[in-house]
Amino acid sequence: MEAHEYNVQINWNQERKGLMCSPELREAAPTGQTCIEVATPPQFEKGHPGIWSPEHLFTASVSSCLMTTFLAIAEYSKLEFSNFSCNSKGILDKEDKRFVVSEVILEPVITIKNEKDRDKAMRVLEKSEKACLISNSIKSKITMNSEVLVKELVG
Repeated sequence: MEAHEYNVQINWNQERKGLMCSPELREAAPTGQTCIEVATPPQFEKGHPGIWSPEHLFTASVSSCLMTTFLAIAEYSKLEFSNFSCNSKGILDKEDKRFVVSEVILEPVITIKNEKDRDKAMRVLEKSEKACLISNSIKSKITMNSEVLVKELVG
């Protein structure tokens, strides 16, 4: 496979805020709705609440990679499921006097149609965690607490 490129452009607006866009995304959806406002999080001096931060994006990158990897492996494995959701939490810490995202906790919940697919769903989740290219590209510890629900048992 040849290398792929993913381009992102950030422009500072004011204070500690900017606008993040991707030219590839803008070409596909010319309305400009592909841009995201980004800012320093409120836990830091002059940070802004209610705006995506690099820490949110980092955590979202791991979580969304798990989802897209799961979808591909589930399709290949012919796993029948009716829902995928995943809460995730990035832990910002200090190590050697430097800020790092030390851990990302993933809590995927898969809803399957038949109890007989429970073990298969867990195997697909485990394979997805191991195959996620973002998780494989970062130093942060990845913790995954998975849950598989059966559609008939979901209230």
